Amino acid sequence: MIKSHGIIFLEKRELLLKADVSNKNDVINVLGEPHIKSIKDKNTWFYIERTKTRGGVHKLGKDVFLNNNVLVVKFDKYGVLEEKLFYDKSKMNDHKFTREVTDNVVSRGSFLESFLSSLRKKMSANAPKKRKKKD
Repeated sequence: MIKSHGIIFLEKRELLLKADVSNKNDVINVLGEPHIKSIKDKNTWFYIERTKTRGGVHKLGKDVFLNNNVLVVKFDKYGVLEEKLFYDKSKMNDHKFTREVTDNVVSRGSFLESFLSSLRKKMSANAPKKRKKKD
């Protein structure tokens, strides 16, 4: 089973767009409205294609990415395509994240919970010991 998100065949559609020839209307006709527009520059648009499938036995059933493509298109102030940048799965960076765990106040529980827990421990420590009856 293949799950797709975004614009399918982004790599092929991107070839229809020409720098210094295509404009915003051409891009919208070929790709549709952008998934994301840059916050700082409204003339930079992002298009995404992500396709994944269920891995086989050797992947233990984990999802495997078939495509993970991003197209960045930049326009000049007149709306003409200046630059297009295509990133595919092979250009993805592999980031290593630390396995260390940070102690968190939330994971320790609330103040009331810790207070009642310590009170319970003190009460059980100070409770009178049961004596065994002699026959």
